[in-house]
Amino acid sequence: MTQTRQLAAIVFTDIVGYTALMGNDEQKAFVLLKKNRELQRPIIELYNGRWIKELGDGVLASFLTVTEAVMCSIEIQTACDHIPGLKLRIGIHQGEVVFENNDVFGDGVNIASRIQALAPIGGIWLSESAYRNIINNKEIKTKFAGNQPLKNVKEPVPIYEIIIDQTNTLTDSMTKEPTKKSPEKSIAVLPFVNMSNDPEQEYFSDGMAEEILNSLTHLKDLKVAGRTSTFQFKGKNIDLREVGEKLKVRTVLEGSIRKQGNKIRITAQLINAEDGYHLWSERYDRELDDIFAVQDEIALVITEKLKVILLANDRELITQTYTQNTEAYELYLKGKYEWAKRTREGFLKSIDYFNQAIQVDPKYSLAYAGIADSYTLLCGYHILSPEASIPKAKMAAEKAILLNPSLAEAAEATGHIEFLVDLNWEKAEDDYKRALQLNPSFATAFQRLALMLATRERYTEAQELIKKAQELEPLSKIINTDAGLIHLLMGETDKAINQCEEVLEIDPAFPVALFIQGLAYEQNERFELAIANFKKGAKAANNSPIILSALSHALAKNGNQMEAIEMLQKLENSLDEKYISPYCIAVICAGLGKKDEVFKWLNKAVTGKSVWMIHLHFSADPRFKELKQDMRFVEIFKRIRMTNEK
Repeated sequence: MTQTRQLAAIVFTDIVGYTALMGNDEQKAFVLLKKNRELQRPIIELYNGRWIKELGDGVLASFLTVTEAVMCSIEIQTACDHIPGLKLRIGIHQGEVVFENNDVFGDGVNIASRIQALAPIGGIWLSESAYRNIINNKEIKTKFAGNQPLKNVKEPVPIYEIIIDQTNTLTDSMTKEPTKKSPEKSIAVLPFVNMSNDPEQEYFSDGMAEEILNSLTHLKDLKVAGRTSTFQFKGKNIDLREVGEKLKVRTVLEGSIRKQGNKIRITAQLINAEDGYHLWSERYDRELDDIFAVQDEIALVITEKLKVILLANDRELITQTYTQNTEAYELYLKGKYEWAKRTREGFLKSIDYFNQAIQVDPKYSLAYAGIADSYTLLCGYHILSPEASIPKAKMAAEKAILLNPSLAEAAEATGHIEFLVDLNWEKAEDDYKRALQLNPSFATAFQRLALMLATRERYTEAQELIKKAQELEPLSKIINTDAGLIHLLMGETDKAINQCEEVLEIDPAFPVALFIQGLAYEQNERFELAIANFKKGAKAANNSPIILSALSHALAKNGNQMEAIEMLQKLENSLDEKYISPYCIAVICAGLGKKDEVFKWLNKAVTGKSVWMIHLHFSADPRFKELKQDMRFVEIFKRIRMTNEK
């Protein structure tokens, strides 16, 4: 067994999206793998490289010099542009490795692999040791890609990117467009990387980024990409230029946190998304008690570097702290972390953490607002009944406003309750607008106000507002789905279908988009497509009664009445076990033509303040259109109007 140790330049390449392709189309994946092999092998040989082996869809090769490794990689990436669907990431490292027969081992191989995993699509990243060997080569252009975290390496390491002729590559072709579309003063705050040994500290690194983001949203002179969109990039190795393009921002803040006991180390860097230039970077070694001061300092540095004009009270808004108690703050961050999961368990855990935070600091207004929103969503998602959730939501929202009348989250939470449950349209509109006055970048307030105005058939205003929400949160699945819902409410079913399709291209299993698109299909009497959507949505949403009732209605209308009856019986039998809105039962009865049963359950829905009665209010739900002339329906409509007039 021959074994030699030597210095070598190691190149690792990997096909982007290959695993997903294999899952969707195995034959197509094998064809792409063959093309990749046929492309790379002769180029590697041309630059005196040694083809070591294939690792799944990756290729490992070694070179005697870094220059040959880099030139080979550039030619490979350029050649990929001529093969549809073939996009690579490439990592290069120079180090001592062990050659044994036809294989190679050592840290040099592992580091090249880890660098490759971080590289952008179509990009070539290399380690500092490799960079030193080509720094004076005028034929090779590079730029600093930042200090990047590598697996099993304690501190982030310097990484450099090879600049390829922009006419030949994907990554550089993206550098020009964002400058035309993105406001000059705009920023995305990416989730901070958890560098602690404990993965349970993830809530802290997420929360740090979110707190900085929230403090910046109050500035009218600065466009801030919303949390939902920026957190789409969490854990993904995406070129910052792609982040800038997708979020329509010029700058990106990224960082990392290491927390051990009461000690924290925070690194932060502000980067120009267009060219990767570092505008500012800093490292903070502090006690946990200093966390609020660090957040303020980072936010103020950003305003300085981006030349954001601070008005009279802007500095106060940026640096305002809702608690000075670090224990309460940590509990709140844990609550937000659970809340963001948008599951039954997540909401219930978030409420528990928020309550713990309040026990530590009874004046913590943000924690009360968190409780209000969690209970409202538990109701809106039909996990808890209005009776079991809304009084608690109202109490928490009122307490938050009492403690802090200028808290946008509390105003928005109150408006959402008025909209969903109390049907107090005027009060809801006032509360939403109050929230937007307090926080001009509050995407959720724009979104929910848009939906409420659509229920009042104020469609022009609704569309303007949902577009503003989309600008702030371009990657939010729920906001983009609600844009489709507004089209549906306007009777624009084809536009609703297309809008939901865009969301499903991002997440094929997003239940709300499947549901809204299914309703649009059913309105177009495309029942088979509607049924397929509802089945996928029900599976993705853990058999949500709302989607199951829609599925049953569509089945009944398509002639599958026995199956619809079976589903109706199952839901009725589950009434004692979990909350099921009477509105859901009424929908199925409407599909089966059981008029008396429809009105029995609709009356129960009105009495129980089912959140879905907002759809009945303005006749947006076509599943009841055959009953609109029935006097019993008119009476129900009057009951809703009376509720609204109180």
